[in-house]
Amino acid sequence: MNDYRMNHLKQLESEAIYILREVAAQFERPVMLFSGGKDSICMAHIARKAFYPGKIPFPLMHVDTGHNFDETIEFRDSFVEEIGAKLIVRKVEDSIAEGRVAEEKGHNPSRNGLQTVTLLDGIKEFQFDCALGGARRDEEKARAKERFFSYRNSFGQWDPKNQRPELWNIFNGKKQMGDHFRVFPISNWTELDVWQYIDLENIPMPSLYFSHKRDMIVRNGVLLAHGEHVTPNPETDEKIEERTVRFRTIGDMTCTGAVESHADNLKDIINEVASTRTTERGGRADDKRAETAMEDRKKQGYF
Repeated sequence: MNDYRMNHLKQLESEAIYILREVAAQFERPVMLFSGGKDSICMAHIARKAFYPGKIPFPLMHVDTGHNFDETIEFRDSFVEEIGAKLIVRKVEDSIAEGRVAEEKGHNPSRNGLQTVTLLDGIKEFQFDCALGGARRDEEKARAKERFFSYRNSFGQWDPKNQRPELWNIFNGKKQMGDHFRVFPISNWTELDVWQYIDLENIPMPSLYFSHKRDMIVRNGVLLAHGEHVTPNPETDEKIEERTVRFRTIGDMTCTGAVESHADNLKDIINEVASTRTTERGGRADDKRAETAMEDRKKQGYF
């Protein structure tokens, strides 16, 4: 890795560390949202460096849809144990059982959008006043509208037209009782930055990110992993086919698409990401439901 690229990554790391320390200074009960994906893993890794030799001074929270990849949950638990952090898990399944949300109708319903209620309930339960997220501006156009410190009202809602200015490195975390903030320390990073940082820091990653053979179903142009929660639709011509794939994101199985790839190591992944013209969320089925799908969910309280 050349000196320019290394310096660029160190500048991004320094910015993220500064923001993490600002959160610790300005908020009383912050929490880090942790999915077990590459962005939240990097964010947790940076948090360890930010507060070393002490432990990360806030818990991690995973909103579990119940439709996660087994590999993600296994990695989540081992990683959290390794870094010595406290993990809080809140389940969409419990929200459904309590009547807080209703399962979607139809074949292989997705619970991805239902996470919002479970997340907001978790924030209220523990009285968190700040939720750190691993979102980046290059992921999706609605993400690009959001600032580092994203104010949310007492209903957890985001108004893209009512954001506070962020001049230089001054962040305003003042809020009213019941309001909270979402803060995105790696907002200025790109997918390529993340993978180069993973390579630089030798950060372990779930196996799903690397090329492997897997039974897949092609649905509306998206490659979905066949499993308990994703089965062929009997009303269509969907078939189970073995493909060589990897995942660029590893969220809910029902909407997280794979890409056909032979990149089975970090060097090949970096080269693949550098040459692609499709964003990593380009294979997310939930983002294809409407032109403003992500922004609509964020306004309701999504990550």
